[in-house]
Amino acid sequence: MVKRSKRYRKALEGSTGEAKPIEEAVKALSAMPKAKFDETVELSFRLNVDPKQSSQMVRGTVRLPNGSGKKVRVIVFTENADEALKAGADKAGLEDLIKEVEGGWLDFDVAIATTAAMKDVRKIARVLGPRGLMPNPKSGTVSDDIPSAINEVKAGRVEYKMDKTANMSVVVGKRSFSDDKLVENAKAAISSVMAARPDGVKGKFVASVTISSTMSPGVKVAMSE
Repeated sequence: MVKRSKRYRKALEGSTGEAKPIEEAVKALSAMPKAKFDETVELSFRLNVDPKQSSQMVRGTVRLPNGSGKKVRVIVFTENADEALKAGADKAGLEDLIKEVEGGWLDFDVAIATTAAMKDVRKIARVLGPRGLMPNPKSGTVSDDIPSAINEVKAGRVEYKMDKTANMSVVVGKRSFSDDKLVENAKAAISSVMAARPDGVKGKFVASVTISSTMSPGVKVAMSE
């Protein structure tokens, strides 16, 4: 049996089985005892899709109105490294950067690539793909407008992707955010996920949604959202 901390058990008192409107769910989360670090807040979705069907894969990006609160480390695969570095990339290059990644360096959060660079980046797809770091046009990380792509990521765009069990998490901020900012970010995330509904899905798309922080229990969000 898993032994829960005193702080977690105290937080559990504010987490009932009753689903709440997003404003009330965020308020309940904010009232829970905090950890000693600034926890990440995320929405967890249970989807009514068949994860074995590629046509029912759910993935996308959302621009959070108030940012994610996370410092995002960005690398760019491009021949024009100077442009990327001036635009805010943490590291940029092509063949030299590919060799670093092949050698095991993965100290970054998002990888962006130009269209021309993708033919070379595919060499390391086996390294980047399993970690969710492979540049992809659908997530806006394959672009020839490098400054805009970097700005989007750094300003609070987060990517989400359903796993093999039809579950999915979307980061919506930090515990240090005000309730209003978390609510606004959460509503943007929910709208984005609903818009990503696959065409072949019948009936209810989202089975359940909960909001939680890194060290807290989840609070159910009313499906009316």
